[in-house]
Amino acid sequence: MTLCLLALLLLLCCSVSSLPPPLPRVFLSFEELQASQAFEHYRISDKPMDYRILHMDEDQDRMYVGCKDHVLSMDINNITHGSLKVFWPASASKIEECQLAGKDPTHGCGNFIRVVQPYNRTHMFMCGSGAYSPVCVFINRGRRPEVGLAGGIQLVGEQVFFIDSRSEPGKGRCSFNPQVNTVSVMINQELFSGMYIDFMGTDAAIFRSLTKRNPVRTDQHNSKWLSEPFFIDAHLLPDGTDPNDAKLYFFFRERLTDNSGNTKNIHTMVARVCPNDIGGQRSLVNKWTTFLKARMVCSVLEEDGTETHFDELESVFLLETEQPKGLLVFGVFTSTSSVFKGSAVCVYNMADILTVFNGPFAHREGPNFQWVAFQGRIPYPRPGTCPGGAFTPDLHTTKEFPDDVVNFVRNHPVMFNPIYPVGRRPLVVRTNAGYRYTSVAVDQVLAADGSYQVLFLGTDKGTVQKVIALPSNHSLHEDLILEELEVFKVSPKTPAQTKGLTFELFALQQQLYVSSEFGVSQVSLHRCHAYGSACADCCLARDPYCAWDGLSCSRFYPTGKRRSRRQDIMHGNPLTQCRGFNLKAYRNAVEMMQYGVKNNTTFLECQPKSPQASIRWLIQRDNDRRKEVSLIRRSDRVFSTEHGLLIRSALPSDQGLYYCLTTENGFKRTVAKIRLRVLSDAMVSVLTDKRQSPWGWASSVHPKVLLAAFSPAETLAVQQYCKERNLQKKQQQQAQPPGPLRGDLAKLKPLLDRRKSRNRRNHLPEV
Repeated sequence: MTLCLLALLLLLCCSVSSLPPPLPRVFLSFEELQASQAFEHYRISDKPMDYRILHMDEDQDRMYVGCKDHVLSMDINNITHGSLKVFWPASASKIEECQLAGKDPTHGCGNFIRVVQPYNRTHMFMCGSGAYSPVCVFINRGRRPEVGLAGGIQLVGEQVFFIDSRSEPGKGRCSFNPQVNTVSVMINQELFSGMYIDFMGTDAAIFRSLTKRNPVRTDQHNSKWLSEPFFIDAHLLPDGTDPNDAKLYFFFRERLTDNSGNTKNIHTMVARVCPNDIGGQRSLVNKWTTFLKARMVCSVLEEDGTETHFDELESVFLLETEQPKGLLVFGVFTSTSSVFKGSAVCVYNMADILTVFNGPFAHREGPNFQWVAFQGRIPYPRPGTCPGGAFTPDLHTTKEFPDDVVNFVRNHPVMFNPIYPVGRRPLVVRTNAGYRYTSVAVDQVLAADGSYQVLFLGTDKGTVQKVIALPSNHSLHEDLILEELEVFKVSPKTPAQTKGLTFELFALQQQLYVSSEFGVSQVSLHRCHAYGSACADCCLARDPYCAWDGLSCSRFYPTGKRRSRRQDIMHGNPLTQCRGFNLKAYRNAVEMMQYGVKNNTTFLECQPKSPQASIRWLIQRDNDRRKEVSLIRRSDRVFSTEHGLLIRSALPSDQGLYYCLTTENGFKRTVAKIRLRVLSDAMVSVLTDKRQSPWGWASSVHPKVLLAAFSPAETLAVQQYCKERNLQKKQQQQAQPPGPLRGDLAKLKPLLDRRKSRNRRNHLPEV
């Protein structure tokens, strides 16, 4: 049985990862980004401080970042200008206690800021791990009062940022362990958190605190509710038109025990509660009475019916659309199986999520029984319904819920049907790519031929990939990596600095903000000039942000009235979009001369303009009848590589004109045209002789005789060299007299004599 299962996993791995991962069209290193005008990077010190973007306030143009012992307030227009910071370390006694408990002094025994939420217009509520002793404070983020007018306009005071209250305990608001995620949402000055509530990290809870009402949490030590969760994100989302029906959704992954009770499998879940839930009257006192959860599935279904699951949720991004109830949930999932490793992006429609929560509940008779849909009577109001909403106008609080409703939620918190992605397939899949996706942000971009979703995907190697997924007839979408950006400096000494990227995307400013262990980076969503200076390059890039304007590849604005804008995202065909821009000249390359040595290795370099292009080599030999033949890509002597053509042990028969042809999206062009000339050992020996003996008989040899020793192409090269040399001499103010020609004509004269007899017809005419 074990062998059969292993064979099935191996077959599945080979099936899913049969295609090589796509390559980015453009890769920009950290240094190249720094040299551009659309990149900023900020860090407090060179040491790892675990920066995390915790809140974006677009109304005040501020972004709040938490790290070790500091909280930052940054200007979202430029994170390096006007940044404010508050130093808030853990007390010396708490650090000492943390170290005595055996915790990591660098990554554990500090005050790692994990909660920053707006409390009102002037204050933020902030919590940190406090060296395994969570602590919270209020921080003033308002402005100083400014008296007076300037030109009839009331002056605005400068921004302030300082701690404005005494510290208070953070238990139930922030996890003790800074390496364990804490997610939080502030609603009507009440804090809702998903975290671990104890020092040992065994009691996970979704908790409401900072409230005038009683605190509420999940049922403690009930694996039906939470089972070793790792929280990812939390969002308040509407459910209909009544604000009382809004639900707070928590996205997390957890370890669930299978029916045998021996193996724990990781599943991704989404749970929801009503923010106005105050617990039950007799059962679930101070516990959520509206808690429900459902599984989120991200998998690839093969033709043979097997299903490959990506079970570990890493990141979530919510994208609003113009359609009612058309909210889209993007999730990055990974698989860390010992047999199969990869990552995928799945997209879920909010309408499908609501359908699952309105569907049947899961039920099983005992630990060893299978889960089935509950077939009994469902009490009224339906479990999970919020009080005071459209369906329960007469119930004002959850304490008015009947006992059977509360007991049903305690015993049946899981929905039977899973939540499947749109189309029941991932949008993007990567297997055996050498990296995994860890975070996601999405921008809806309007192009000339439609609207497209551009994905910004963070990797565990510290880069950000800009990806666009296009409809395809295959089982998966066709996704293109437009760019890959090294937003953080990666070095061998700091390999772990990129283990956790957090994203914030500000579509209005066209900026992406990324945080990691070593800093915060701000990068523009587009760099159109990086694709090249030709219409074909701009069109082949298929970037919805960019278009050819007749002169360059530049930013595309859908409201523009310039008819010369050329853009084709769906097909990317330069033949239809770049007419009139001299495509014929663009597709030809300048011929270059290259010399090889007989029985030695020669390399013909060819660098395609895009890594996404395929390369093909052709050769045209110097025969009486010139004809074009295909070159064998791989043989005993000739190897086609991604950087050019490698010829081992070159022969005279290898001479000819070589064409490096590239094909990208059906568009063909000649990138390099190289004429190869293989020199004999005798000729090389003469040309490389360094002895300084005079050419005693050089004056007796006519220049025609010397030139006759070379081929026509070599003769042209010599004449061109002489022409350039004479021009340089004329430009000199004082020309130096030419020195005597030197070399070993004892070796050159026999060669000239042998060629003289057979090359008489090719002698140059007398002048």
